[in-house]
Amino acid sequence: MTSVQPTRTEQAAAPAIAASVAVPERLSYRVKRVLLGPPLVSSQLHEEKLSKKIALGVLSSDCISSSAYGTEEMLIILLGVFGLAGFHILAPMTAVILVILVLMTLSYREVVMVYTRAGGSYVVCRENFGYKTAQIAAVALLIDYIVTVAVQVAAAVAAITSAISSLEEYKVEIAVAIILLLAFGNLRGIREAGQAFAFPTYFFFASTTVVIVIGVIRELLGDLPKYAIDRPGQMAVTDQHHSILSGIAVFYLLKAFANGGSSLTGLEAISDGVSAFKTPPGPNARKTLGLMSGMLAFLVVGVGYLSMETHAAPYTGGTPTVISQVAKATLGTSLFGHLGYTIFTIATALILITGANTPFTGFPFLANFVAEDSFLPRQLTRRGHRLAFSNGIFILTGFSIVLLIVGRAKVDALVPFYSLGVFTGFTLAGFGMAKYHTIHKQQGWKKKWWINASGGALSLTIVVITAVVKFTEGAWVVLVLGPLLWWVLMRLNSQYRAEARSLDLVTAAIGKGGAGAPNYARHVVLVLVDRLDLAVVRGLRYAGSLRPTELRAVHVVLDAERADELQRSWIERGLGDRVPLELAECPDRRLIRAVAEISLGAVVGERAEVTVLLPRRTFKRVSQRILHDRTADRIAAAMAKIPHVSATIVPFDTTLDAAQEQELERQRAKAKERAALVDEQVAFDDGAPKSALATDPDVPSEPDDNGVFPIASVKWKQRVTIEGRIKIVQVGTTAGKSLEAQVFDASGGMRLLFFGRTRIPGIEPGSIVRVTGTVGEYKGHLALANPRYELLPADAIKPDGRKPDGKKPDLKKPDLKKPDLRNADATKPELKKP
Repeated sequence: MTSVQPTRTEQAAAPAIAASVAVPERLSYRVKRVLLGPPLVSSQLHEEKLSKKIALGVLSSDCISSSAYGTEEMLIILLGVFGLAGFHILAPMTAVILVILVLMTLSYREVVMVYTRAGGSYVVCRENFGYKTAQIAAVALLIDYIVTVAVQVAAAVAAITSAISSLEEYKVEIAVAIILLLAFGNLRGIREAGQAFAFPTYFFFASTTVVIVIGVIRELLGDLPKYAIDRPGQMAVTDQHHSILSGIAVFYLLKAFANGGSSLTGLEAISDGVSAFKTPPGPNARKTLGLMSGMLAFLVVGVGYLSMETHAAPYTGGTPTVISQVAKATLGTSLFGHLGYTIFTIATALILITGANTPFTGFPFLANFVAEDSFLPRQLTRRGHRLAFSNGIFILTGFSIVLLIVGRAKVDALVPFYSLGVFTGFTLAGFGMAKYHTIHKQQGWKKKWWINASGGALSLTIVVITAVVKFTEGAWVVLVLGPLLWWVLMRLNSQYRAEARSLDLVTAAIGKGGAGAPNYARHVVLVLVDRLDLAVVRGLRYAGSLRPTELRAVHVVLDAERADELQRSWIERGLGDRVPLELAECPDRRLIRAVAEISLGAVVGERAEVTVLLPRRTFKRVSQRILHDRTADRIAAAMAKIPHVSATIVPFDTTLDAAQEQELERQRAKAKERAALVDEQVAFDDGAPKSALATDPDVPSEPDDNGVFPIASVKWKQRVTIEGRIKIVQVGTTAGKSLEAQVFDASGGMRLLFFGRTRIPGIEPGSIVRVTGTVGEYKGHLALANPRYELLPADAIKPDGRKPDGKKPDLKKPDLKKPDLRNADATKPELKKP
């Protein structure tokens, strides 16, 4: 098939055709757009830097909210074993928890000073122990995030049903609805930043502080009421009094201690989000971590003390919660008390839901880190419609809902899954930092080593205790699932490394130019034909554009009558004069094997690179797709295994492409009219054009108030200033060492050429630029050579090229530092007609 080079006027009109082709959107995309809103472009991806005040509210919600259920989890064990004495044992048990809190806070203070990128214990472990050990931290943290969502939502529902008891029978449904709502919000692009997310933390802390202060005052005045220990629905308080030193008592003390460890969940959130802090991130994160730990300690002590004084005991159904009983007893039954209790309940539910939202940021980002290290599927590195890691959000949502349903939305049923993941991360972070200090030996490293090593050892002890005492209550699931997930991560990494080695071997062979990868001069294109229709015609048209040395149509004979009919149609329509049709025998009807033999025969017999084109008909309706197989995909997969053979699928939509062909013909006719207009406007003097290659009468030719011209209105040899978004950047052109960028506004596009440069900071896809220069011609298109340029804020121009709300960009606050406002090259070459 012969190919015709486009004329200069056709080249000038080509962008207009390309810009007007409408690609119909799939139904799923239209639904996604309605639900999630318009897609965000990559230039809108930025991380808001947080002050210490805002960061404390945003990043500590998961940790602070654990004070709402930590005390209750200890009382569930203590009261069932030690009776009323359990309230008194609660005090020393809380003291032990606070000692662990102090030690882990000191340990993580070192983490945030050294590792100022997001990642927490995973990054610490990876940098100090290597990738394989880091996957233990990855598995632990991923499980922890899933459990966090389930526990926090279950606790939030418990807070709600404590105030509205009629909703208790629907708590599973309410919990699932909250998780789906959080997932929906994060898919829309909600970010954990700003005062909106900080408010629940401060609201809960203030509300609980009021309750604690009033409760302590009433206790000192002897006015604090005590609950009866035999209320209906309340868990039975045993009359047995085991010796505190007996074997069974020690076992249950350790069990209560393991439950109390849930109060420390979320402590790692600061290290996970340290990169979000304002400069300097390390010291700011360190101070925020100290404040968060102090707030948590105050709440745990206050809630524990008041629960002991009021005899607030857990209920078998989970509601009303201990902290809810404490608030009700403290605030009283007056109008003020009812109002205060309602406010407190709202504050508790809000912080628990906000804490449940934290993993929707942490889990996808951690999965992204692990996937970038090739231990998880790389689909987890892709950002979705609204720039969120959508695949990670879907996985987190699904597993947390399953866990919540299995646990019946009861916090005490979910806690056994909790502590193992949390303290495994603490263990690896502590030992990882201890190794870091051993290697680097910075000032005061011995003291820091003891802090981190002690934190790691204590955390490891808690992991062992939890695994033993909680084994039958669900910890066995984590103990089985954790190693299994670690093995899966290792297998995935092994597969990725094997693929990388294969590609490296091929690249090395090509680089050496050895016999392993000869470069054949001939190029044979084989178009597979099963019947003659528009899909095959499109395939032949595309094959001709490849400029092959030889082009052949191949039909594998599975049905003799069908082959005869195809041969007659081929001749009758005159295709035989342009493209020969080969009929290949296939007596055993093994189609894929026959195509492979034909392709390999062309490689060996003709010493040629072979491209197999596979016209594939696609169908819109499911009922149509069911009636057709995916033979083209299977053939393409087989061709990928044969050296020097490539397969390309040429799709043809049976319901849309006919209409598209008609639309394309209409656009071609319109382009011819436009090209005729251009020919009338173009005059030549000494081989150079004197006016624009293409103009649009609908675009104003005058600049705006800033002196900026619409791109479609500029003319050859005109001195102009234009603004637009860079969509394409190309390194190296026919002009030699150079950088080419294509910039577009709402009216059209233009090339920018920077000679002698291959990289300019800021000149990249998605950047907004204002450029000034004299218009020339390059490859039949208007272009600016070595223009003066200025980078504008990312929101100065919308993705479609329009300015937001018609406002002028604020040039006083550029989004990026201007790298250089001078010409890229002092000697600006003259652009002439080739």
